[in-house]
Amino acid sequence: MTAALREVRDFVERYSAFPSEHCAPMLALWYAHTWVADAFYITPRLILSSPEPASGKTRVLEIAQHLTNQPEMTAGGSAAALVRMVAAGPITILMDEVDTIFSAGGAGNEEVRNMLNLGYKRTATIPKTKGDPSSGFTVERLPAFAPTALAGLAGRMPDTITTRAITIHLRKRRHDEHVESYRESKVARQATPIREALCAWTTSIGELLVEAEPDMPPGVEDRPAEIWEPLLAIADQAGDHWPTTARAACSHFVLDQKTTPSLGVRLLADLRTLFTTGGTDRMHSAEIIARLRSIDDAPWSDLNSRPLDARRLAQELTRYQVAPLTFKHNGTNAKGYVTYPTHTQVEQVGLADAWARYLPAETSGGAA
Repeated sequence: MTAALREVRDFVERYSAFPSEHCAPMLALWYAHTWVADAFYITPRLILSSPEPASGKTRVLEIAQHLTNQPEMTAGGSAAALVRMVAAGPITILMDEVDTIFSAGGAGNEEVRNMLNLGYKRTATIPKTKGDPSSGFTVERLPAFAPTALAGLAGRMPDTITTRAITIHLRKRRHDEHVESYRESKVARQATPIREALCAWTTSIGELLVEAEPDMPPGVEDRPAEIWEPLLAIADQAGDHWPTTARAACSHFVLDQKTTPSLGVRLLADLRTLFTTGGTDRMHSAEIIARLRSIDDAPWSDLNSRPLDARRLAQELTRYQVAPLTFKHNGTNAKGYVTYPTHTQVEQVGLADAWARYLPAETSGGAA
């Protein structure tokens, strides 16, 4: 039955100007999955991001609360409160202004992040103690699994959450882009039969989704495949154009959207370019640093108001099990880095291994 998904897609398009044709179908599938989330091992996070306020993020959440299963619209709250809400569920968390939560710092915000990270897997629980010293304490294991949509300004969302999410990068509407005004009572009245139809259809296919193993588009694997599995499984049950439409959306969000790499991955990529273009398997740290600092539009000349130095270079590469060695190169004996594995007191894998693990396979390599 494709009517329910089609009506959801058409409904959300009335109130938002999306940056891509793939956004509304993806949202229809995401809203559908909230009704049958227990059929899946994971529930993909949905992120609504924009570079500036007033770009339509809240509006998407407002429409979502009329189409998702037991929506809870919130702009924050403690981790303890959120866990209790989820445990009493099922609910769908629709959290606005999350940039203010994660940019503020503090242990409480770290607990919220941990809860959101854990809660995308069905088996996740958060332990809480109950009781008092006189009668003794017991441990209560509260479920953390709940579909969650998060809206906030770009650049403020932790990587641990974005890697578990499908992200729509919203933009301010152009003057020639028009959407319907949001009137809560009117939207609620019009959305009710659509929501009921979506609930009835997804409930009817729930058992079929439990063992579903949808085929992924080429190039989508590992965590992105895990994230998209619920949506593709629902699309396959819908039939008609939905299997094709869903996979086109999957390819768009996973493969076509450019994402900002972490500082460490950017460093590995720039090092691979230096070693490959130089046709060498070794390079001293001083030369590496000088060349990195000379790259246009690279961060290496200003890392928190300080340029990259040998100490920071070593700190970044240690995470990838790559450490500096002392060797002779071009007539000079000094510390530097090599592409091949080495055996010292602690085995180091070499840059080539790190490139193969953390950079795109189609361009991996380096001199050997």
